[in-house]
Amino acid sequence: MAHGGGQCERVLYVMSEAATMEFSAGTKELGDKIANLTLKQAKELSDYLKDVYKIEPAAGGAVMMAAPSGDAGPAAEAVQTEFDVVMTSFGDKKLDVVKVVKNLTGASLMDAKKLVEAVPAKIKEKISKEDAEKVKAQLMEAGATVELK
Repeated sequence: MAHGGGQCERVLYVMSEAATMEFSAGTKELGDKIANLTLKQAKELSDYLKDVYKIEPAAGGAVMMAAPSGDAGPAAEAVQTEFDVVMTSFGDKKLDVVKVVKNLTGASLMDAKKLVEAVPAKIKEKISKEDAEKVKAQLMEAGATVELK
C-alpha cells in the first residue's frame, strides 16, 4: 500500500510516545468531524468504507488493532485485565436500576428496561477493573445485585 510523506510512521511514532502526543490540524479536524457524526451519518460512513475500501469495523464497532507479537508466557495470561459487569438481580427499585443502566449504556429507556428485565444481563463488557468497579457501585447503589466476571 503506497503512501506519501511518512504519515503512517509519524502516527505510529506518536502513538508509542503517549506522553508527547501531538496531532496535526488535519487529524484534529477529521477526528472532530467523526466524533460529531449523527448515527445516520456514521452508518453511511461505515457503509461507504466497507463498499469502497473493504474496511469493516470489528464486532461491536471497535477498531481492530494488531496485538504486539512475542511470547508473554503463562504468567501474563493469569492476570485478568478486562471485566464484564453482569447484573444478576434488579432488586426492589427496578426503575432506579433502569435509569442507571440507561445512563451507563446510552440505551433508550425502553432498551434499558428490557436489558434490566433480562437478568442475568451484561451491562458493560471488557472494561478495566477500575471502570467495572465504578459501574458495579452505581448499580448496587440503585439496588441491583452485580458480579464482575
